[in-house]
Amino acid sequence: MIEGKIIKFYREKAKLTQGQLGRGICSATHLSKIERGLTECSPYTINLIAKRLGINMEKEMEIHNSIKKLLDRWLEVMVKEGVPEMDVIKKELEHTLLLEISTYKHLYSLHKVRYELIQNNHEKASESIQDIHKLEPHFSTYEKNLFKHVKGMYFLSRGDYQKAIDILKTISPNEYNNPEYYYHLAVAYHNLNSQIMCYHYAYKALHYFKNNNNILKIIDTEMLLLVQLQFDKHHDFEDTVKQYEGLIENCNICNAKRRKSKLLHNLAFQYLIRNNYPKASELYKKSCDLKNQKSSEYLLSYEGYIRSLFEGGLLSRYQLESLTSEGIKKAKEINHELFIILFTLLMYLIKDQQDEYYNYLSTKGLPYFREFGLIYLVQRSEKELFNFYINNGEAEKALDITKHFFKQNEEETQ
Repeated sequence: MIEGKIIKFYREKAKLTQGQLGRGICSATHLSKIERGLTECSPYTINLIAKRLGINMEKEMEIHNSIKKLLDRWLEVMVKEGVPEMDVIKKELEHTLLLEISTYKHLYSLHKVRYELIQNNHEKASESIQDIHKLEPHFSTYEKNLFKHVKGMYFLSRGDYQKAIDILKTISPNEYNNPEYYYHLAVAYHNLNSQIMCYHYAYKALHYFKNNNNILKIIDTEMLLLVQLQFDKHHDFEDTVKQYEGLIENCNICNAKRRKSKLLHNLAFQYLIRNNYPKASELYKKSCDLKNQKSSEYLLSYEGYIRSLFEGGLLSRYQLESLTSEGIKKAKEINHELFIILFTLLMYLIKDQQDEYYNYLSTKGLPYFREFGLIYLVQRSEKELFNFYINNGEAEKALDITKHFFKQNEEETQ
């Protein structure tokens, strides 16, 4: 009986005892049973109690019953990244006093984690996840799966892709009617360079987004599928560029700046690996201009921008050092270790400090890349270190690199 919960909430808010509230209406014992939903009560009695509390019970019931619809809308808007409405709904929920006695209060806490991740408030998201862990035994089956989803999204945002996969794959699709998590699995597998698994989950997600007419997520997923072609030597590059340009135009139509910035970044990388450094640096710069400078997404494009300028010999060493120092500073401001490492490595290269570069790469960079399963960076680093050790006559160290490489391949094929 929700009326009882509402009465208890406002009674405690008014700092009244059950005896004080019930005086002249009903006994404290009877009021206790009403609050606990252990007895039926006439509308007349409920209205007398509500009047004494200064509330309109019918209106309070309407507010309570609207909470679930509001939460569902909040999730829908967050999935579609409708930022203005997303913030409006959050404020409305924060001012809904009955939320804390609602059966949907856990759902609110879980959706709030997602909101923090969208805002790049990783520390708040982490704190919320720790608090939610204590409540997990009280969750419904759906809420338990939703918690796995938001945890997977959290680890994805932190670059711990294997951890994200381990959690997301424990979700039961029969109990959790939200195939959106297939997209997050696809992203995680992409970052681990697992193309087959990325394709598998991306196509599942694309089917879901098309059925729901989620245009922005369709762009995201098609972009993810397009990225898988980046190392396909048999794929026509001009055709790839046309596909990117088509998606960028769709972003312009939808005013989807964040997605446009990702497409520009990915296309820049296509030019970078083909040694077209002027075009790569131009596209990386355009991508940076559309991003929040206090985000990992910005730093990723900024690192690519500097690398393109460096490898193409497009700026002086002094200018490159200045840009890289700024990168290190920004990476430290958001406490993102991956980019601190990447910019530090870039600085050693720019300063032509070869010994320092390879020492830092072997002791700090490669172990970090391996720990978090950053396959592309692992493979690039292992290749660089192998060549360095061979050229320096350090055959034993080169052999260690090849042993680790073969060991990793064996684990992946098991």
